[in-house]
Amino acid sequence: MRIRTPRPLIRRSILLLVALAMLTLTLISLAGMSASVVVVESARGSASAINVAGSLRRLTHRVANLIAVDALSGRGMSVRVEQAVADFEQQLAHPALQRVIQRAPGELFAATYRGVEAAWQLSLKPRLERLGQQGPPPPTEQVEALLLEVDAFVDQLNSMVAVLEHDTEARIQDLRQILALAIALTVIVVVVALVLLRRLLQRPLAGLLAAARSIAGGDFGARVAHTGEDELGQMGTAFNLMADELSKLYRDLERHVADKTTELQRSNRSLELLYHAIARLYHAPTAAEAYEATLRDIDRVAGLAGSFVCIEPRHDGPAAVIASSLGPCPDRSAGGEAACAACRGAAASVPAVSGPLLRFPLRDREHHYGMLRLGLPEGGRLADWQCQLVEALSRHIGMALGAARRGEQERLLALQEERSVIARELHDSLAQALSYMKIQVSLLQPVLADPARAPEAGPILADLREGISAAYRQLRELLVSFRLGLAGDLGSLLRDAAREYGSRGDVEIALELRLGDCVLSPNQEVHVLQIVREALSNMVRHAAARHAQVALQCDGEGRVSVRVDDDGVGIGEPPADARNHHGLSIMRERTRSLNGEFEIGPRPGGGTRVSVRFHAARVLADAPTVALAATAMATAGATAGAGR
Repeated sequence: MRIRTPRPLIRRSILLLVALAMLTLTLISLAGMSASVVVVESARGSASAINVAGSLRRLTHRVANLIAVDALSGRGMSVRVEQAVADFEQQLAHPALQRVIQRAPGELFAATYRGVEAAWQLSLKPRLERLGQQGPPPPTEQVEALLLEVDAFVDQLNSMVAVLEHDTEARIQDLRQILALAIALTVIVVVVALVLLRRLLQRPLAGLLAAARSIAGGDFGARVAHTGEDELGQMGTAFNLMADELSKLYRDLERHVADKTTELQRSNRSLELLYHAIARLYHAPTAAEAYEATLRDIDRVAGLAGSFVCIEPRHDGPAAVIASSLGPCPDRSAGGEAACAACRGAAASVPAVSGPLLRFPLRDREHHYGMLRLGLPEGGRLADWQCQLVEALSRHIGMALGAARRGEQERLLALQEERSVIARELHDSLAQALSYMKIQVSLLQPVLADPARAPEAGPILADLREGISAAYRQLRELLVSFRLGLAGDLGSLLRDAAREYGSRGDVEIALELRLGDCVLSPNQEVHVLQIVREALSNMVRHAAARHAQVALQCDGEGRVSVRVDDDGVGIGEPPADARNHHGLSIMRERTRSLNGEFEIGPRPGGGTRVSVRFHAARVLADAPTVALAATAMATAGATAGAGR
């Protein structure tokens, strides 16, 4: 029987190999750092000791020079010499030198230091003191002998400094050798570890990465060859199992992705349909083409056989089809147009999805307008997403129908109000003039019947002619006002009015328009335009002005102010009874229609000011404030008329 010897543990674990290498490097590092610390500790204070020993040479020369100067001058030892001697002895006993001696009391530096200390205490210092105590100046030979002894003492100090320097350099050399040894051992361990890691880690890992890249590229048949007992071998085995599982999961994922792609494409078509339908219905809520295009899009996305929009009648009568994708009337009869008559009533408020013809209500928050009928192909049925799409479209169609009806109602209301204003103006101007002429004619008839009263006919005829001229003038002004077209925005219409009346009265008219976020309804725009035109007409006829200004402004809370100023002759106090002042009556009546306030009076600085204040229809609170300021100057025309 063959006995299988177990493999070494190091070949079974890459982590153990890395741990051993790291442990060896750590031990080498610790040994090197410990030795370095010991060497550094032994050399600590050497630099300071060298500096102190070097300063002793300077202090020695200073003491000798001061003694020589004082002795030759005959002054003896001065205070500064004593201070210099004290400084030298203090530096000689410096703690840095004492620490070096205590660290190695038996080495060369300690002996050299003791020799320097003995030479100072026993030889040089006594001689300096004797030389400094003599009264008369000493001979030159004695001073020279002292300087020679000082030079010998300085040589001893130089020897002590050299010993310190040599000792420090020796410790630095020891530190260098220790670090070199640590570096060499580290390099050897690293090289061995790299060789083993390349064989045990890099090659298997490269195979594992190559197989992973193949799988990332879509090749799920890639497998790892290294399946040993170490960590990477076990990882290779697990990788092969994972690759098998991934190949099966990828097939399932491809199927799910295909399903999701189909769903996203369907959602994209639905969103595109909603976007185009809402855009068409928003821009043209009353156009049959917009509804027919929307129906064609519904048929295309939902796969319908046809569809049509059925609207309830406002009065008694049959329901109406405003748009259809079923074709002409004969085709729609076969497609179910007869069912349009049943679109009224609450029974159709819930979509019915059974049968070949589906019904969806068209409503907004306030009213029910009709039904959206969808024709399914034989055996067809709407999916849930198609039902949700059609319901959303039916809601938008209902809102578009509601917006169209509200717009129609607003236009009818504006038309009715404008007709009321026309009737009032005809009654207050032309009708009164005709009544006056009727009275004049009744007065003229008996005068013409009696030849004796013929002279009385002249004044009556003159009054009648003047009344006819006034009535004709009033009729022309009313025709100009009634023919006014509302083509364009309010700013353009106001600029046209300023140019018209400026050229008519030779007046410079400045226009300032600052509505900001305020939005005026069509009815409000009509009244504002007519008030401004009436004020400018009165100004041209009566004010004799040279300059005028029209200002239309709105604040952040929706308060609109209309102001017409001129520098004419002024109006004085406004009349208490404005029934015979048709222009003022018209402006007051239009201001009441706006639920606003009307004022007319003198302008500061001379002239007349007409002011109207009311609230705008709505304010765009979320829109950025846009201030539109336009100034139009127009000059030309005829001369101004008489005063008001």
